[in-house]
Amino acid sequence: MSLPQLKITQVQSVISEPPKMRAVLKGLGLGRIGRSVTVANTPSFRGMIKKVIHLVKIEEVK
Repeated sequence: MSLPQLKITQVQSVISEPPKMRAVLKGLGLGRIGRSVTVANTPSFRGMIKKVIHLVKIEEVK
């Protein structure tokens, strides 16, 4: 049984965001508006997403 996946798409710029939020987006594999990544739905990734929820769009992938 595999973990459910989350598709994360960056929808806002990081220009006015502090360096820590930029680092979180980079850790998720994002950095440009429109870029998408698929990650496992684990507590560590959910915590990272929670920090930048205002900059990204999240979808659950089956």
